Amino acid sequence: MLSHLLIKNYALIDQLELTPDRELNIITGETGAGKSIMLGAIGLLLGNRADTRVLFNPEQKCIIEGVFGVSGYLIEQIFDEEELDFSDTCIVRREISVSGKSRAFVNDTPVNLETLRRVTSQLMDIHSQHDSVLLGSNEYQLEIVDTYAQDDNLLRQYRVDYQAYRSKKTIYDQLQAEASAMRKEFDYNNFLFEELAKAQLLPDEQESLEQELNILENAEEIKERLQLAYEYLDNTEQSVIDFLKGTVSNLAYISKLSDQYEQLLQRAQSSLIELRDLADEISSEQDNVDIDDSRAETIRERLNLIYQLQTKHQVKDVAALIALRDELERKVGKVLNLDDTLAEAKAQADAAREQLQLSGQTLSNARQVVLQPIENEIGGLLKELGMPNASLNVRSEVSKPTPTGIDTISFLFSANKGVKPQQLKNVASGGEFSRLMMAIKYILASKRSLPTIVFDEIDTGVSGEIAIKMGNMMRDMAHSHQIIAITHLHQIAGQGTAHYFVYKDHSASKTVSRIKKLTFDERVNEIAQMIGGNNPSASAVKNAREILKQRATATVK
Repeated sequence: MLSHLLIKNYALIDQLELTPDRELNIITGETGAGKSIMLGAIGLLLGNRADTRVLFNPEQKCIIEGVFGVSGYLIEQIFDEEELDFSDTCIVRREISVSGKSRAFVNDTPVNLETLRRVTSQLMDIHSQHDSVLLGSNEYQLEIVDTYAQDDNLLRQYRVDYQAYRSKKTIYDQLQAEASAMRKEFDYNNFLFEELAKAQLLPDEQESLEQELNILENAEEIKERLQLAYEYLDNTEQSVIDFLKGTVSNLAYISKLSDQYEQLLQRAQSSLIELRDLADEISSEQDNVDIDDSRAETIRERLNLIYQLQTKHQVKDVAALIALRDELERKVGKVLNLDDTLAEAKAQADAAREQLQLSGQTLSNARQVVLQPIENEIGGLLKELGMPNASLNVRSEVSKPTPTGIDTISFLFSANKGVKPQQLKNVASGGEFSRLMMAIKYILASKRSLPTIVFDEIDTGVSGEIAIKMGNMMRDMAHSHQIIAITHLHQIAGQGTAHYFVYKDHSASKTVSRIKKLTFDERVNEIAQMIGGNNPSASAVKNAREILKQRATATVK
């Protein structure tokens, strides 16, 4: 249950703190005083989106924090799945910065909005006035059936199978769509592939062939210049090596006279050795240079083929041609194996569909079992709420698989005897919607282990004895759930175990919304005003006091 609520810097709220009672909490106040604002702040805890327009002071961040007692509620698995710390007290916090950036925390661990919604959906349920409109939608009606059937595990498994089927079906559909185009391109792609495959391209051959050709085309000049270079170094008449030999001889002589010349001698000897090696290598290179016109022509033909393929495919090197060849091979191979691939994809899609149908039927069966009990329970409650001739028919039709199953649920309603039940959105008035929604929330409360339920003016359009009965139902629900009810009816306000009053404070330079817990006498005055206006009569005050005494007596019993 919600044990503490803190709202700071939100809309008309500078700072507000609330410590709700464990059972039935009543919130009243004039229209526009801030009741809906407080509900909007609670909505942020449940994962609703927000922006900087919610800031009371645009220079400070907004903080909404709720402390929930979760002992005895089976929600620890969700914390484990979301890798969150679990304890008997759960602290949920939402912050909106001045820049509009939103952050959420569960037990001081940062979480995204999806995780926040998943956790808080197990802590609190808010019935807003918008829910009465939603009641007319088939999707919302299906959610009611699922909640009553308590088929969460079946629905979760169905959704896993649905996503698996959609994934397999998408793959198969894409293959089919691609198959026609791939077959049309096959002949052309196969021709290009065979041409490139026949070329037997090697990664670095272009560079090595261009270098070899350059040598062959300039073989005579290279050979001549290598010969000249060799002769400069070493010939029989006069050469660098001969001169260097003389240098070594002279240095060898003087090094015998003094050790200080030994290093010069060693350097000269090393140079002589290096020059002899160089001369030998030049001579070897000269021997390796062949004048081979046949080889040169072969290389030219090979390079011309490479250049033509590069121009044809608009690429700059052999590596790109090889990459293109491999891609064409993949495309050609894909078409050659297309029938097998399609057959395999179809088999996987068919198997996934069979599994989807199986889990869908299992889920549907669980829903079918509860349709009649829902009709019976709601019908009985509607009679208690002053609609003895009302009837509700819950119909189910099998449809194609959707993310929520294979069922289309329709609530058909009639408030009057002899009138054929029709779609809710076509026949129910505001007061009838309120009573029907109250009956639905009442029966669902026993099916869910929700700690806290919030009713935002679920009593719209009702009064008198019906309002008393709705108040009794809320009080009954409060034995197993914490109830927070925003109301304008004194019949319901008098049933609360705690009563809070929302009002506007104009004492400062800027109007703010505040809330206070009413004492018994303050409750008497507030309920009296709800009965007789701002200046209630003595009889209205007496009536209010009597309502509260009756509630206290009923609580004791």
